[in-house]
Amino acid sequence: MEKKKVLFQFFSAETNKFYQLLQTETVPVLRISGVPMQRFIHVDPLRDAKLKIEAAKPKGIVLDVGTGLGYTAIECAKLRKVKKVITIEKDRNVLRMARLNYASNKLFSEKKIKIIVGDAKEKVKEFRENFFDCIINDPPTFKLAPELYSLDFYSELYRVLKKGGRLWHYSPMPGKAKDVKKSERFAKKIMNNLKKVGFKKLKYNKESSGILAIK
Repeated sequence: MEKKKVLFQFFSAETNKFYQLLQTETVPVLRISGVPMQRFIHVDPLRDAKLKIEAAKPKGIVLDVGTGLGYTAIECAKLRKVKKVITIEKDRNVLRMARLNYASNKLFSEKKIKIIVGDAKEKVKEFRENFFDCIINDPPTFKLAPELYSLDFYSELYRVLKKGGRLWHYSPMPGKAKDVKKSERFAKKIMNNLKKVGFKKLKYNKESSGILAIK
């Protein structure tokens, strides 16, 4: 694998995590304690964000869970059908990296985008029922944020999504054969839990590495 140029890096004593911003052929990728927050090996981070948008087909008011470097929120806000993007990020160090990242400038300047700092599981409770037209749930791995894969959180996503609204939920499917079966089981678990809270027409979208569902 080609070694990526490190643009910025620091260790946070508060979170006990190591943050790196690495340059790719297009835009930088964020890595936290060695775990990349965007796909960048088989598809570059910018294309990754665009594939999510193509799959989710956002419109109206959109909830983006897991701001990261803001690529998804930025691409989402470019669409005429999208009126507003509310994006939630728990880790202030991630937003600090976004501030340092030249490719994240529009995250802070685009008027359509509103950033909320806090725990998405709690913040989502502050929105009324049927508020969002589309939800993009793009959490880090289950190990890093199990609460964003929970039944309680899925129930809240269902509550704030309008009837007929679309949900896109990240579900990694690695290329390594030894990990495929494990990932397939995990994707099925996500789909079963989404179905339990009321979501319908669930399917896995390979291109965006996510699960699509309808309320």
